[in-house]
Amino acid sequence: MANFVIGKRTRQQNMGESFSDSTKAAWKTTRHGQATRDTFGTRLTLGFSAMAIMSVIVLLVVLGIVWEAQFQRYTRANMERVAAATANVLAQEYEAAGDVWTHDVLASVGTTVGYSTDVGVQVLNRDGLIIYLSDKVGRASSSVPALNSKDGNSVVSADIITSNNVKVGEVRIWVNGSDTFLTKNDADFRTNSYMAIGLAAVIAVLIASVIGYLISRGFAEPIRRITSTARLIRNGELSARSGLTGKDEIGQLGETFDDMANSLEKDLQLERRLTNDVAHELRTPLMAMLATVEAMQDGVLPRDDERLETLASETRRLSRLVSAMLTLSRMENGTAKMNPTKTELVGLVRGIVSSQEQLFADKELRLRFVTEVPKEEVYAEVDRDMINQAVINFMSNALRYTPEGGWVVVEVGQDRNDVWISVSDTGIGIAKEDLSRVFSRFWRSDASRERVSGGLGVGMAVTKEIVDRHHGYISVESELGKGTTFTLHLPREYRPSELSSATIDE
Repeated sequence: MANFVIGKRTRQQNMGESFSDSTKAAWKTTRHGQATRDTFGTRLTLGFSAMAIMSVIVLLVVLGIVWEAQFQRYTRANMERVAAATANVLAQEYEAAGDVWTHDVLASVGTTVGYSTDVGVQVLNRDGLIIYLSDKVGRASSSVPALNSKDGNSVVSADIITSNNVKVGEVRIWVNGSDTFLTKNDADFRTNSYMAIGLAAVIAVLIASVIGYLISRGFAEPIRRITSTARLIRNGELSARSGLTGKDEIGQLGETFDDMANSLEKDLQLERRLTNDVAHELRTPLMAMLATVEAMQDGVLPRDDERLETLASETRRLSRLVSAMLTLSRMENGTAKMNPTKTELVGLVRGIVSSQEQLFADKELRLRFVTEVPKEEVYAEVDRDMINQAVINFMSNALRYTPEGGWVVVEVGQDRNDVWISVSDTGIGIAKEDLSRVFSRFWRSDASRERVSGGLGVGMAVTKEIVDRHHGYISVESELGKGTTFTLHLPREYRPSELSSATIDE
């Protein structure tokens, strides 16, 4: 025995493959002539590069300001240490020479300062007179004018104090050609440091650009695949799929796109099949009517009540077919107005069974209504007219496909959350491979399109839409040669929106 379940809530049960008969999809693809340079990957790469450049610029500015200030404080502190060390040496030599400024005492300046070409030294006695002044090459000279001592940013000084705590002079030190105490070595170090930082910045920008390019390729490639697939589908290759999967947004986009393409392909196939089926369903009775009328006009057939009744019968059947198709279309488009009210289903279904008894008796079928519900009361919020039509469609299906002498049982039941209505017959049954097509338009269990049983072929499709509108589902159990059971499951309370799907169990 094969089971089939169709309806709005079966997706939550995760029982099989889902489908939709009325999915619509539309999209717009990129024009072929669009410049390739204006691609998502290019823009993303440029964005990474721009962010890297801006970050490096901000880093260089901040680092330059902070590093330059720290470096200047360092060089000034270094010169202050040199001045203090020089003053200490001069004080010791001055005391050793008997508190006299001699040439040898002043020559001791070189032990701390050295004869650097970019460091200037000036020694003053206690009266403020210059007694030592290095020239531009570091040699002592008395011909160089006195240094302006008020420029505190350019000169550092230290008092020469003896062991008796007596000030005997002052040492002044500066850097030739620099007001920030940068010697040539210091300036070279600073320049090399900035060059290294600049080189590191360039390398960082290049690395960021490469990383951005690689990341952009990773982002852009699936988008290009989706775009290419969309072009193929637009050009008529409906089987094209992107094949993208994953838990991230791009993977979910690819899966959603492929689901949309599947729905579109099924929708277009359904549209083609519907066109063919409608053409066939209309052509057969129309051709029969036309042949009858022409025969009557030619005098081949008499113009009697029998022939007119045949024409009227075919006309009524066409009217029913058009009416059923209109109902189905309104159901699928959601334009059919619903009026859900609290309804007692046992009484509703019992009344339907009573109204159909004579039809079943005429075909020598035994029709029975059963329920095991306490007090025989089951309430649900439904549209009475729609549920009435759904149950009649199930019973009409059983009437057509159950041979004489068979049984048809209609039952109403309930469980914790749902109520259900089942119609079981001892008819011809449905093959397992055909269960998924039971609710398709114009499908019948026999392979032939001939209407021996008189069905329109859209009743089950209408029933499926009715159940979907009530957010319920339909289960089918069938075995060839033994019969079929259709069970309509409805929630007790009407809910405005659910998902639709279908599943098959073996």
